[in-house]
Amino acid sequence: MNASELRTGNKAGLMQGKLCLVTGANSGIGKSTALGLAGLGATVVLACRDAERGEAAKRDIIKGSNNQDVSLSLVDLANLDSVHSFANDFQHKFSRLDVLVNNAGIYSSKRVVTVDGFESTFAINHLAHFLLTNLLLELLKASAPSRIVNVSSEAQSRGHINFSDLQGQRKYSGWKSYPQSKLANVLFTYELARRLKGTGVTVNCVHPGGVRTNFGRKNGGLMGVAVKAFAPFMLSPEGGAKTVIWLASSPELEHVTGKYFAKQSELKSSRESYDLEVARQLWEVSSELVGLAHP
Repeated sequence: MNASELRTGNKAGLMQGKLCLVTGANSGIGKSTALGLAGLGATVVLACRDAERGEAAKRDIIKGSNNQDVSLSLVDLANLDSVHSFANDFQHKFSRLDVLVNNAGIYSSKRVVTVDGFESTFAINHLAHFLLTNLLLELLKASAPSRIVNVSSEAQSRGHINFSDLQGQRKYSGWKSYPQSKLANVLFTYELARRLKGTGVTVNCVHPGGVRTNFGRKNGGLMGVAVKAFAPFMLSPEGGAKTVIWLASSPELEHVTGKYFAKQSELKSSRESYDLEVARQLWEVSSELVGLAHP
């Protein structure tokens, strides 16, 4: 789905007057999602860590969508103070938020610790988006009907929330940490949907498919080898963004919430993802780690 396709037919102007925020929007699925939403007429805010790459993406998206209403805001998801500052600045600058796409994510073959002392995969893929979403919830509620789209992965099916070693302090494996973080995305989606019932804010999660991006390429070991080997058979970033854009914009999904999607179809996620006790405990632990009060 490219920008010219989005601007044609009855989809032209579908998101006119809507404000969308996309994390990790300087490349890959995030950039293609931002381009697609801009192509539908939305005002789009790119949440990126790197200013130079973010500005380059902004120029590309404006050119590709023929939409000038694209802006860049900097945030380092590996730093919770940066997430707080970003959310605060965003709410001062914008009076509404119609769509939040939590897209940014990493895979790390080695255990890396953030400035806050958290394992980086868990911190960036889950904790940062958990915090950001909660900080922006009142704005999303005030803008209802509004939507949250969490980009997960089929890897969630292999994940397990290991509360006894949540951040791999005793034994770290990228092959376990990444699926755990993607399962956390799904559990967060389902729990948040339950908590937002009746507010007009929907929240869904998506497996975008195996996408040909820079994800995992910088890692050594099996992940780096696998990503390079399978790249010719993987989806383009545009292909991977299709379901994300659909979840963010389709009128038929206005009241759909608490679901897991792939290829524009609802799917069942892993058995553990439906465990209410695991979801409750993850919410409480996450709230404590990021410094949020929880009911």
